[in-house]
Amino acid sequence: MGAYFIAGYPVLYKAVRGLWRRQWFDENFLMSIATLGALYIGALTEAVGVMLFYSIGEYLQDLSVDRARSTVRSLLEAQPRFANVLKDGILRVVPPQEVEVGDLLLVRAGEAIPVDGIVLEGESLVDASPLTGEPKPVMVRPGVKVLAGFLNREGVLKIQATEKYKDTSISRIMELVERASERKARVERFITAFARIYTPSVVLLAVFLAVFPPLAGWGSFSLWFYKALILLVISCPCALVLSIPLSYFIGIGFAAKRGLLFKGSQSLDALAGIKNVVFDKTGTLTEGSFRVREIKEEPPFDREELLEYVIHLESFSNHPIARSIVEAYKPEAKYSVVQVQEIPGMGIRGVVGKRAVHVGNDDLLHKMGIRHRNEVCKLPGVVHVAVDEKYAGYIELGDALKHQAIDTVKELNKMGIQIYLLTGDSAEEAAKIAGELGIKHFYAGLLPEDKFRILREEVMAKGLTAFIGDGINDAPAIAQADVGIAIGNSSSHAAIETADVVIVDGNPWRVYEAIKIAKLVRRVTLENIVLVLGIKAIFMVLGIAGGTSIWEAVFADVGVALLSVLNTLKIWSLRKKLST
Repeated sequence: MGAYFIAGYPVLYKAVRGLWRRQWFDENFLMSIATLGALYIGALTEAVGVMLFYSIGEYLQDLSVDRARSTVRSLLEAQPRFANVLKDGILRVVPPQEVEVGDLLLVRAGEAIPVDGIVLEGESLVDASPLTGEPKPVMVRPGVKVLAGFLNREGVLKIQATEKYKDTSISRIMELVERASERKARVERFITAFARIYTPSVVLLAVFLAVFPPLAGWGSFSLWFYKALILLVISCPCALVLSIPLSYFIGIGFAAKRGLLFKGSQSLDALAGIKNVVFDKTGTLTEGSFRVREIKEEPPFDREELLEYVIHLESFSNHPIARSIVEAYKPEAKYSVVQVQEIPGMGIRGVVGKRAVHVGNDDLLHKMGIRHRNEVCKLPGVVHVAVDEKYAGYIELGDALKHQAIDTVKELNKMGIQIYLLTGDSAEEAAKIAGELGIKHFYAGLLPEDKFRILREEVMAKGLTAFIGDGINDAPAIAQADVGIAIGNSSSHAAIETADVVIVDGNPWRVYEAIKIAKLVRRVTLENIVLVLGIKAIFMVLGIAGGTSIWEAVFADVGVALLSVLNTLKIWSLRKKLST
């Protein structure tokens, strides 16, 4: 008896506490009833064995769950503990929560960056893996944005804070991970409801099995009581109750480690069944900044001469296109530039050296009466150049594609997902970007309400749909979609609040990763349901038929619980399969 109470004390204590709290039909209650019943019929060895092996199984399960929780713990450890604030030449150490926007911060080698900010001085390699999952250190220098939780590996950095701690990426990550468990997937809610009905039903079946057959003269009371105890041990629902939420917990934690923030397991579940993915263009698949695609000169001008004139004149303009050209080529002061005049909606003109230069759109050429080929007029994203009222050539610009945007679309296509591009840009620009990415379906010239209408009426009718955007104008579509995804740390607060998933680093490849994680979690969940219910059903039949003992029953119960937990842990295998 002493061995029984030593091995079974934790289980018996939890069962009594559950009864006190009116939680009558949990796994501890079932194990306690089964083993006390074994003691009653004199099966002391089996009672001790059940308690011993059940306790060992619980311990092994706890180890597995602890490993699953290590991801969230690593995120907690990445939270900065202090900030070095420079004010009036004095260095003060304060909690990150006290840092104000605009404060100057000093981050030494080995310290975590306390809040999101812009590097003002210094160069260093930083470890971004706690937030983005990117194992390779990233070089940062003045002008580069850094996030709270990044670990400074080498030099000293001076950083200007751009966010309060509560608005930083890592603070949002922790808040979303903590809240994720409150929003459960349908299968989790089903298992919880199922366990509430299943467990009392099994107890009633065991009572019926222990009483009715002996009264009907089909065997002794002790025989059927023993079979009822076997049924109670086998029917314990802990394998399902543990492994199903655990699979979602691991999936959400693993995703968070890679900079993918699911606001609840129901978002993970919905993403597993996605049929259509709709991308906004600017800031989502593209950088939202112009780049020079092509330079085409017209004889007698040469390419270098054309560029010299353009970049000297454009250096006097604040227009985004002008800044893109100047930043791409960074001119040296070779010519004097005088008589500069901005022409609203058309371009800019001035005297570069001793030559009159006009840089602008097709309307500017027509205004000046400068002859040029018709096919040149129709090119999208073109800046035309005229020198001394003669057409000198053009520079074609376009929005730069984000890193891995092409790979993302390619992999989504391989998964059989239909991809759509919605943009407010011109049809010509949309067609060019869609062609580069390999997207067959695109809509151009859209207002926010147009995106909402097309998404609802044309795309969502074809199946579960995810919408990916970054701006406040995308918030209605993000909210409307079956799964709304806000991409990038620069996402508007409206987009982040309405989204089901947030991608921290702005890499569109994370969309593919999110769907892969969601599909694996769903597959593992279904495997566990089939595994657990299948094995339990077989042993229940064997137990009632007299083909198994209470020893085999406890092995079946503990064993299937461990198998389901181990099966759940294979979600970690995606670490090797997902490239960044």
